[in-house]
Amino acid sequence: MSRILKSGVFCPILTFFQADTEDLDLDSFKKHVLHVTQAGIGPVIVGSNGEAIHLSHEERTTLIQTARQTLDSAGFTDVPIIAGTGGGSTRETLLLTTQAAQAGADYALVITSGYYAGSLASNKPALKAYYKRVAADSPIPILLYNYPGASGGIDLDSDLITELAIECPNIVGVKLTCGNVGKLTRICATVSGTAFAASYPRKNPADQFLVLGGYSDFLVPSTYAGGHGCITGLANLAPYSIASLYANAIASLEDRAQLLGAQHAQGIVARADFTIANAGVSGTKAILEKLEGYGGLPRSPLPPASAEATEALWKHSDVQELVALEKQLRATPP
Repeated sequence: MSRILKSGVFCPILTFFQADTEDLDLDSFKKHVLHVTQAGIGPVIVGSNGEAIHLSHEERTTLIQTARQTLDSAGFTDVPIIAGTGGGSTRETLLLTTQAAQAGADYALVITSGYYAGSLASNKPALKAYYKRVAADSPIPILLYNYPGASGGIDLDSDLITELAIECPNIVGVKLTCGNVGKLTRICATVSGTAFAASYPRKNPADQFLVLGGYSDFLVPSTYAGGHGCITGLANLAPYSIASLYANAIASLEDRAQLLGAQHAQGIVARADFTIANAGVSGTKAILEKLEGYGGLPRSPLPPASAEATEALWKHSDVQELVALEKQLRATPP
């Protein structure tokens, strides 16, 4: 079945572990995949928030298979799965991408390997060759993943990203966790519109090149710059709020009377995104435990949030403002 990735909001789904053994907690995982998807958010499996770096190849495969089975059983057969597949080498990245495709992933999100960042960061030809090779040999379309914080400081610039978009028809988007709105605007200026699609069609003509923010704190500004949504860890905690924010941002493009409301909601989301992102995966899981009764601990060596830190984060005004908005939207969904 061909599932096409469209503009919208996507969530890097958390991976859950048994408290005593650190084995996968698939019951919580399945529950969470449905919780997020039912809010209108697309799932990203084994991404950064999913602690991909802590998972074996077999565990990654299990999670992707479980997500696909869970979605299909609940009637979400048309919802595509994005899987994180960046590895330490080109060879491993291609292996992970092939395994993800076989497990049910429709798209791959590929981060740059940062272990040898000292040699790669200033070597644009090597970075370009890496992504061109992965795109050429991948069995599924890929999205570039620019996350300097998780790739040794390597920061793909807008020129390289647009070159890859032009030269590689199997690259269908980019996630900008660098948070650079100027970069996003430059990329959108190149890849948006019918002229680019006509001149540089994707391998599957139904695909387009999506430019996605890596946080939700600039979702409205990125929409006005021509962006196509975001992949945000905050959607683990407030999926209805993020889905509503994006819908309102899109609606305000045609009806400016809705812009003020979108800007107000963006302020709530931006403050919470900043505060919770600073608490990392551990803090996100701790807040999810408060909200939904599951969340649990990260896998070692990542330390869990302390009871004191969890309580301070939970009581923070930025977090409580988002919690109130999420409760309101969940009580009266569209």
